[in-house]
Amino acid sequence: MIRICCASLMLLLLFTMSVAAIQDGDRPGYRDTPLIPGQKWRVHDSERPWPVVVDPGAGNLPVPAPKDAIVLLGKGDLSAWTSGGQKARWAQVDGAIEARPGSGNITTKESFGDMQLHIEFRTPPEVKGNSQGRGNSGVFLMNRYEVQVLDSYQNPTYPDGQCAAFYGQWPPMVNVCRGPGEWQSFDIFFTAPRFADDGTLASPARATVVHNGVLVHNCREFLGPTSHRSKPSYSKHAPTGPISLQDHGNPIRFRNIWVRPLDEGGEKGSQ
Repeated sequence: MIRICCASLMLLLLFTMSVAAIQDGDRPGYRDTPLIPGQKWRVHDSERPWPVVVDPGAGNLPVPAPKDAIVLLGKGDLSAWTSGGQKARWAQVDGAIEARPGSGNITTKESFGDMQLHIEFRTPPEVKGNSQGRGNSGVFLMNRYEVQVLDSYQNPTYPDGQCAAFYGQWPPMVNVCRGPGEWQSFDIFFTAPRFADDGTLASPARATVVHNGVLVHNCREFLGPTSHRSKPSYSKHAPTGPISLQDHGNPIRFRNIWVRPLDEGGEKGSQ
């Protein structure tokens, strides 16, 4: 009996070590998560191919807001944001805002559906950690559909969790991350999901994402709200929702955030 228990413990130890190697080795990720609907890959699959690295070229930031845009973040002004219904607790630094570890997510006071969203961000100049522990944050559309923010410059991680991924669902087509401490941009063109009266999904959420001037998602479908290690699925929710920025324990900075709500096929008269 003792001999059998020792053998079982040894097998358990070897299994635990192999799982740790999968999560923390050269190819971070998992092989015990659900299959992503319609794909052959698992959520955060360690064997999924990494996107090809492409130099995005010289940037031209900040991008001025159009006259019809709602400015959500100008020169570090947090008046459009809240932390759980209270004053937003992120720091204001050099015309930007910074997530201080433990400060919590911040959320817009206003809600949006279909929209064009511009956002600029900077991962920390000092590199600390690796994989998902390095320069991690996220942009949540309607507070549930995440476009990942991560320092993915020479930083291997699971592909559906790298910068500009639809977290846990779709990697970006290419990796166009700039280096640590360099300002980057997302331009997101988002179509909210539609639900029938009985609560069934009529059409999914979709987004086109341009990262640092390069197209990385082309009218791509969200398979449901994004989450960690979980299979996505839809349930009916309100037609609009707030935008959230994630505190993931890394001092990410954001600036120059503006949004243009988009009418559903409507036309505005010209003058």
